[in-house]
Amino acid sequence: MLFWIIAAILTLGASLAVLLPLTGGLRGAPSAGDHDLEVYRDQLSELDRDMARGLIQPGEAEEARAEIGRRILRLGAAGKADAAAAAPSRGARLIASVAVLAVPLLSWGLYGVLGSPELPSQPLAERLAKNPADSSVDELVARAEAHLAANPQDGKGWDVLAPVYLRLQRYPDAVTAYRNAIRLDGGSAARQAGLGEAIASAAGGIVSADAQEAFDAALKLDPANAKANFYLAVGLAQEGRKAEAVAAWQKMLGGLAPDSPWRNAVQQALAEAAAPAVAANPPANGPAAQQVEDAQQMSPQDRQAMIETMVAGLDDKLKQNPRDEEGWMRLIRSYVVLGKADQARDALGRAVAAFGADSEQAKKFTAFAASLGVTATE
Repeated sequence: MLFWIIAAILTLGASLAVLLPLTGGLRGAPSAGDHDLEVYRDQLSELDRDMARGLIQPGEAEEARAEIGRRILRLGAAGKADAAAAAPSRGARLIASVAVLAVPLLSWGLYGVLGSPELPSQPLAERLAKNPADSSVDELVARAEAHLAANPQDGKGWDVLAPVYLRLQRYPDAVTAYRNAIRLDGGSAARQAGLGEAIASAAGGIVSADAQEAFDAALKLDPANAKANFYLAVGLAQEGRKAEAVAAWQKMLGGLAPDSPWRNAVQQALAEAAAPAVAANPPANGPAAQQVEDAQQMSPQDRQAMIETMVAGLDDKLKQNPRDEEGWMRLIRSYVVLGKADQARDALGRAVAAFGADSEQAKKFTAFAASLGVTATE
């Protein structure tokens, strides 16, 4: 009800502000002609005083008085003409008045049909005070921001808000929140890794020196931190050190749990990095080099399928010619890249069996597989 009262008062005030000038409510306002008339009257009074003091001759005074009188007459005629020109016609005033009244009536009618006048008001304070389970993400963020504005030294609050900013892609805000959390509550592997990710994301995915510093700090606290290891390998790849990046990803993949959320990301990164290597050493019965080069333009899914087909062809070739040392090593590495640890262990077992468990080749295969995180089966 209060809303309607305030709306009615505001609408009435706005309408009157437009209607009063149309009805002549401002006719009494002073004009430039009134000011000029006062000036001429002062001149006549001054003329009389000068003549009384003998400063001007009577004849000259009469001429001056006549000239001032003529100016007053011209001023009166001009004022009447301006007033007549400025005064709107009755029809124009009527049309304008109807238009002014129609605007609020039309807008109120449309709101009554299209709006929701029965919807109760929802002040921000009430929305922020309701149960968090019933709040939207924006309301929860607004609540946290209001709390931190009043309590900027609450490190735990910044620690909670930082990853939310990151998920909302508010990367500069995430950087600020992570830095505040680290400053107030100290560094942890999760905070440092989150800071590095926020810095890299704010830079469009580039792992800058600041991001690397944060990831290095995270690894000092937790050498197995998956996020820090992954992004540092990304930084190596961006610097053109692909071999080191692949080795880092392979080592990381060997230590990840089967249900780790980072496994798919690492496998995808390895698949993209391995495609040029496969193109340089295609299986004899695989696709032509030009076909592999063209595969670089494929989607990640199509490229992954092509790589799996080539690896399967290499596996079949080794079944027919098991004395190919380099072939076995390429096969083991390829299965690791594809994230197929069981097939990699099976390939290692077959390679060892082909050359004998006590052979130098078997020791070479075992050491190579161990560097990739693959151990021989019992």
